[in-house]
Formats: sequence, structure tokens, C-alpha cells
Amino acid sequence: MSGQSLAGRVALVTGASRNIGREIARAFAREGAAVLVHAARDLDAAKETVAAVEAEGARGLAVVADLADPKSAAILAEAAGERFGRLDVLVNNAAIRPEATIDDLTYEDWRQVMAVNLDSAFLVTKAVLPLLRKGEAAAICNIGGLTGHTGAPHRAHVIAAKAGLVGLTKALAHELSPQGITVNCVSPGLVDTRRAGGAPKHHDSRTNLVGRRGGADEIAAAVLYLCGPGARYVTGETLHVNGGAYLS
Repeated sequence: MSGQSLAGRVALVTGASRNIGREIARAFAREGAAVLVHAARDLDAAKETVAAVEAEGARGLAVVADLADPKSAAILAEAAGERFGRLDVLVNNAAIRPEATIDDLTYEDWRQVMAVNLDSAFLVTKAVLPLLRKGEAAAICNIGGLTGHTGAPHRAHVIAAKAGLVGLTKALAHELSPQGITVNCVSPGLVDTRRAGGAPKHHDSRTNLVGRRGGADEIAAAVLYLCGPGARYVTGETLHVNGGAYLS
């Protein structure tokens, strides 16, 4: 896409303070959409994303909220309504990815990951639905992950949550498509991003056909397509952006 295909629209991107989330926000801004930038804690990083959005000529707003707290969903919905008066796109990107063996994994660890990675997508979606329903071509995009389909060691909680996002995508597509809201999922493979503590060990054994890691901008391009005017006949799908990892 190029030009201003989303001019006048508003997008909410959770977990948008850096990496894939920031590139998604920038991609929407380039197409003319205002962007509500969510971050869990780092307001300065969220403001950097807003600055990147504004550098593209779009409006932006940073909101800090802990999505492990169910009350945070309402905070985001209220911010979108008060600042922009509408919402056309929701991207559920927020995620945490701690590692632990099944023996060391506590129920508290499990619930924390589920709260941020899966429950927040459900809660934020419900909170913003009244705004999405007012639009003519609303879209929801959930960000899954390669290991949600292949599995990996030491990440039972993360993988279960990512797999759950695929199921949520299909269920919401059934319910919301008759209301003019498409719901899809983008499942990234290995992406060149900055992570606290470094990349998980299982990344060392992952290969793909193109022989490199993807760029955050390449994931953003897939999200932009699914949320843009060219994908109105696409819903309930998972788009795998992994350099041919399944074929390698």
C-alpha cells in the first residue's frame, strides 16, 4: 500500500513501544491513520513511537497501562474515544515471553503470561467493540507466533497463549464479520528485534528458506494489508510471515 489509504482512520496498537509494535504504528501512520500507542510501563519509549508516528504526518497518543490488569482495557477504549472520537483498527500485539521448564513453571507464571498475551486481546477487543462497530470497515489483527504452531521447549505458557490467539481469531471472525469487522492473525517467524535477556535458545535451531531473520517492517506490512481496504474479503485467517520456515 502507498499513499493515504487509511486517511481519517484511527488504530490502536498494544505493545507498541518498540520492535514490531512500533513498526506497525509507523506503517499505519504512513497510510494516514492516527495511532493510539500502548505501552505496559515505558512511557518514554511509547513517546518515541508517537514521535515516529508524527514524523509520518499522523496524530499519535501514548497511553501506559498494565494489560495484566483487566481494568486497563477500559482505559484504552476511553483514550481512543476521548482523543480521536473513533476507532477503526485494533492490533493486539502486546506480549511477554519468559522461559521456564514445565517443572519450574508456576501457576502464577502461567497466569501472568495468559493475562498479557491472551486475556488482554479478549478484554481490549470487548472494550473497543462499541467504537469499532461505528465504523464502516473496521478490522482486528491479533499477533500470534511461529511457536504457537510448532511448539518449543521451556515456553508452555507462551505457546499456549499464542495458539489461543488463533482460536480467538476464528471465533471472533464468525461473530463480527456480519457486523463489518474483519478479524485476522499474523504469525511472525524469527524477527530481528531487541529483547531483554537476548533471544530464546530454541532460536538457534530455527531455519527458513530465505536464510535470514525477518524485519519488523515486514511483519508490519502484513498487518497493514489485513487491516487495509485491500483485505475486506479476508477474515478468520492466520497469515504466516516466516521466510518459509515450514518448508525448510
